Amino acid sequence: MRIDIATAPGSHPRPNEDWTAVAAPSAGSGGTLIALDGVTPPRDGDGCVHGVPWFTSRLGGALTELSASRREMPLTEALAEAIGRTADAHRDTCDLSHPRTPQATVVMARWDGASVEHLVLSDSTLLLESPAGEVRAVVDDRLDRVPRSVRRQAAATDALRNAEGGFFTAAVDPGVASKAVTGRTPASEVRAMVALTDGAARWVEVFREGDWADCLALVRKSGPQELIDRVRAAESADPDGVAFRRGKAYDDATVVYVEP
Repeated sequence: MRIDIATAPGSHPRPNEDWTAVAAPSAGSGGTLIALDGVTPPRDGDGCVHGVPWFTSRLGGALTELSASRREMPLTEALAEAIGRTADAHRDTCDLSHPRTPQATVVMARWDGASVEHLVLSDSTLLLESPAGEVRAVVDDRLDRVPRSVRRQAAATDALRNAEGGFFTAAVDPGVASKAVTGRTPASEVRAMVALTDGAARWVEVFREGDWADCLALVRKSGPQELIDRVRAAESADPDGVAFRRGKAYDDATVVYVEP
């Protein structure tokens, strides 16, 4: 088994709001992968006294424990329970009704000798490579379906956050787990997998430096940090977002490479 991880904040002094973990072997066989991308709060606050890094570490810790130690539990149930646990941990101190209460995108994968399960919620990405070298991107594209003109307006975007017809993130409601993109692939059909938060996926989705197969090949050959370094170089070459329009000049970036 090979596991390589790299993560970096988008800009200082703001902390890295991504969170990731790999447990292997989990429950005696196979493994589990978790990658979260915390949603940056607005400048006027999000109703929480703890902050997004606190939220992603709480959610990620619960997800790792549940997915690794309770392999009979479907990933959707693990996510639902982890969201509930995390919400309960700050329900008495924070305004969880705030539309921008701490929340995160989610990538999960769990594997054993028989299969690879996956779950993706919101705009992070999971790449699955077959033994023949074919790469499939598992994505939840609901945020991409929101018109760009709407996404430029915070209030309009928040009205679609965790709402039917909009897009979903892991925040307060355990029910959003049922909205995730899920699936199962025979283990014999997965040679490698890569989890990417959207700050790392920019190499493909924003800067168009290559396709998903190129991305996975780069990470395998040169490691996750090389992908992040190339994203940072592209961001620095266009700091004002003139050539490549994007919400943030620099974004937190996390890359996890696993060969089960």
